[in-house]
Amino acid sequence: MAAARVILLAFLLGWVCPALAEVVVPQLTGRVVDQTGTLSSGDIASLNDKLKDLETRKGSQIAVLIVPTTGEETIEQFSIRVAEAWKIGRKKIDDGTLLVVAKNDRHLRIEVGYGLEGVLSDVVTHRIIDEDITPKFKTGDFAGGISAGVNRMIGLINGEQLPAPEPEHWQAPSVVDFANPVAIFLVIIVAGVLRGILGRLLGSAATGGIVGVFVWMMAGSLATAILVGLFTFVAALIFGGLNFGGPVVGSGPYRRSGGYPGGWSGGGGWSGGSGSSDGGFSGGGGSFGGGGASGSW
Repeated sequence: MAAARVILLAFLLGWVCPALAEVVVPQLTGRVVDQTGTLSSGDIASLNDKLKDLETRKGSQIAVLIVPTTGEETIEQFSIRVAEAWKIGRKKIDDGTLLVVAKNDRHLRIEVGYGLEGVLSDVVTHRIIDEDITPKFKTGDFAGGISAGVNRMIGLINGEQLPAPEPEHWQAPSVVDFANPVAIFLVIIVAGVLRGILGRLLGSAATGGIVGVFVWMMAGSLATAILVGLFTFVAALIFGGLNFGGPVVGSGPYRRSGGYPGGWSGGGGWSGGSGSSDGGFSGGGGSFGGGGASGSW
């Protein structure tokens, strides 16, 4: 029995340890992810501008990742894991490209999506590495090498016939952002007016409904519109919006205020929720099959 346990433990360790040794795929936080601090903020901004412009014009995506090491994996094994996790490029068009640099290992790889394997073939990407990237890496100019490689890839992709990118969804004006003071002020005014006309409950409900419909029209997301509308309803119900003038007269839902003296009071300091729309970069669902090339310096 003891021998069986030892064998089982050895088997489990042999299976678990390699998995634990794998370098975790970094989170995709932008078009350029540098885990080594090699690139300056200016370098990253310059690269990001180029890559964003490419995506806007052609729809194709390029991402750059710099890590200290790929651990026990080869650069090829690690980069395909990253490509499969990040899904750079458009779905079913597969026009994504990933440049991975393992700085301490002195290895790099260009991973190419299915849709670009014609223009960024294995031979072409190998030349980009040998002619544009590694000569600068050997002198310590990592920013220059990455920029040169990216520029050449962009130039080649520019000449490729790709499906036109879909027009960007119109972004709602800043008034939709409830963290915006103007938006908060307008919602408070609307809530105060509607509560004065329809009463506390119906006025708050109407305010939430109006804001929800507006968000739906601007952002195109029904779920977001419902959440924002409910939040607005509760906030208006609790904090009350603005009450213009004197006492409310009349009864029922159609009460009205008694006048418009100069003073007014706002609701008790509520603030809208943040929309968490950070405008962050994300992959478009592209697929990879191992095309590309690797190199070292």
